[in-house]
Amino acid sequence: MSPIGIPILSLLILLPLVWALVLPFLREHRTVRVWALVGAGLELALSLLMLAALRPEDAGMQLMERVAWIPSLNVHYLLGIDGISALFPPLTALLFCAVILASWTSIQTLPRLYFALLLALESVTMGVFCALDLVLFFLFWELTLVPIYFLISLWGIGPERRFAAIKYTLFMLAGGIPLLFAILLLGLHHAAATGASIPGGLSFDYLTLLEQPLSSSVQTAVFLLLFFGFAVKAPLFPFHTWLPTVLREGPVGLSALLVGLKLGAFGILRFALPLAPTAAREYFWLMAVLGGFGALYGALVALRQSNLRKMLAFSSVSHVGLVIVGIAAMNSQGIQGAIFQLLNFGVVAGGLMLLVGFLHHRLGSTDLASLGGLVGPLPLLAAFFLLLGMASIGLPGTNGFVAELLILLGIMQVSPGLALVALGGVILSAAYFLGFFQRAFLGPVASPELAFALDLRPRELLVAGVLGLLVLIGGLFPQWVQGVTAGASNAWVARLVTGQEVEGSAAMAGYNAHEFKPPQ
Repeated sequence: MSPIGIPILSLLILLPLVWALVLPFLREHRTVRVWALVGAGLELALSLLMLAALRPEDAGMQLMERVAWIPSLNVHYLLGIDGISALFPPLTALLFCAVILASWTSIQTLPRLYFALLLALESVTMGVFCALDLVLFFLFWELTLVPIYFLISLWGIGPERRFAAIKYTLFMLAGGIPLLFAILLLGLHHAAATGASIPGGLSFDYLTLLEQPLSSSVQTAVFLLLFFGFAVKAPLFPFHTWLPTVLREGPVGLSALLVGLKLGAFGILRFALPLAPTAAREYFWLMAVLGGFGALYGALVALRQSNLRKMLAFSSVSHVGLVIVGIAAMNSQGIQGAIFQLLNFGVVAGGLMLLVGFLHHRLGSTDLASLGGLVGPLPLLAAFFLLLGMASIGLPGTNGFVAELLILLGIMQVSPGLALVALGGVILSAAYFLGFFQRAFLGPVASPELAFALDLRPRELLVAGVLGLLVLIGGLFPQWVQGVTAGASNAWVARLVTGQEVEGSAAMAGYNAHEFKPPQ
């Protein structure tokens, strides 16, 4: 329960769902849009209230809510947040507000269903960030598939949108199988370790499982199952092939959510490494290889793209690889850089995709052959695209620079060679973004029709302006983010180093990130 006396995490999950259930009964399309925006705005306000109730100096879980859900299996409705997860609900709420505003006039078919599905997706996404019972977490995780499938298949902008919806669903179902096996393995192991009978001895409580020692073989199985299950949704190379398809065929608003909210990378950070710390250290090489190669591969493929949405898809793959490299460092700088970069995805990658949507709505295409000289008729759109792009490539003064600097500092302490690989991905990101920007926005206007394109409307300017402001705030005042994440990040690192749970001030005392170097 929160200090203000209300179950604020439950409200975060339930409010968008209740709002979505009301939408089908509204008649006027404008009323539907306004109602959806009001619901998303209330969710944003509630998430900021939750953040205000957080005590950053406390590294443990806070605002916890626990109710017996399936007593026969010892499954609980268990929610909680810490410094690692606390900033993701406000980011999620903000991005959904931006998507609703961006979809204001572009969605003319079945708007009630579209906005209801968006709000339902927001609800289960909040559940993913807050759930601390692994069965409850898996429920929220799998429920994200339902609205996403229908959003792609019904409102996709490509001719193969139904194929993209099926491909996404099959990939996510395949990724869910190892997650479910890992959850069951942890629950059964707890029963065996405590000597209690099944089902009474089962436990899927994340905090309880953190305290339960695992043998080397069980840790290896748990880590690999969780890591590869989450890697599919991240997406991490080589499980990334669904993302370019969905971003090319799906609705732009949903694409912004998929590149902006990296639930898979969050799952690796939250569950895979803390639950199996010894195995995580042993398989440092696996995270280093997949992360480093993904950072280079995504950037190299992005260089060859002639479609803006596909370029952003492979850019996302490259930056996910960079996040995994930061997590693999297993030190304070690396983990804080990874969290910072995951937050940046929502602002930068999500914002770029929304700007691409504004462009597609005006021109009907994002192929390079249809673009050129856009800075003349669309100066505001070009300016914000450049600002967010500079953050994507890590320009000093933007939030991207802080995240990439922390990641590089973290991995440099562990493996200078891997740091050079990660730096290569960062350099290549500048090459593909600046090259595409020059060809699409500078030079002569590609066709006479482009000269009459309208620049950003007030509603679109609001979306771009807020996201652009956050880019600068994150770059100039990074301590506001690090002040929230530092305590929980240090506790996370301490557990990885010692293989034991360390809470509160003990997690922050006497730890030196230089003392630990994973095997190379």
